[in-house]
Amino acid sequence: MTTRLWFVVPAAGASLRMGAARPKQYLELRGRTVLEWSLAPFLADPRFAGGAVAIAADDPYWSGLPAAVRERVTAVTGGRDRCDSVLAGLRALADAAADDWVLVHDAARPCLPRADLDRLVEACWQDSVGGLLAAPLADTLKRAADGRVERTLERDGLWRALTPQMFRRRPLEQALVAAIAAGERPGDEASALERLGERPRLVEGSSLNIKITRPADLVFASAILAAMEAAA
Repeated sequence: MTTRLWFVVPAAGASLRMGAARPKQYLELRGRTVLEWSLAPFLADPRFAGGAVAIAADDPYWSGLPAAVRERVTAVTGGRDRCDSVLAGLRALADAAADDWVLVHDAARPCLPRADLDRLVEACWQDSVGGLLAAPLADTLKRAADGRVERTLERDGLWRALTPQMFRRRPLEQALVAAIAAGERPGDEASALERLGERPRLVEGSSLNIKITRPADLVFASAILAAMEAAA
């Protein structure tokens, strides 16, 4: 059987830090929702067999997305934390084989360059574990205590984890189940594999692949998307 590619997008968060009237994945960005932009690279890529989006149980916004998006994605009820939603998304991929690759992408990363997606798939396709897009840290890091610098941290060898993160379906599901059973709530998929002794591959990604966290990020994302469209 030919190995296939799938995607999972956890989108059940309430986005409290944005302070907006709706979750950040449903905010408007250049005529679409943030979530539509985040899904777009996968829906436009014929290599992907399908995907799932994990949404909140009381989500009133998903049904308002264009049918062209909703009909190509399996919507499933997510959970309290990211790990719960990713696990629900994996289980919704009914036709995915155990060894198929699944790329997990943040619902609030609307500016994924096609080149980054290609680089990740190429780098991980033959890898024994899988990997993730990441960026080497460029800034000096400070550990704080009581609002003051406690000490400066060495940044050598430190990377920022981005998404997508690419792992085989069954090992990722097993890693998430094991972490949750142990009372842990892994913040990303790579850390779930790491706690089992695996060492995911780091694939350098672009700084354009920003995550919408605060209102100003929408301005940056709009400018990035405009530049990406102009260059296409």
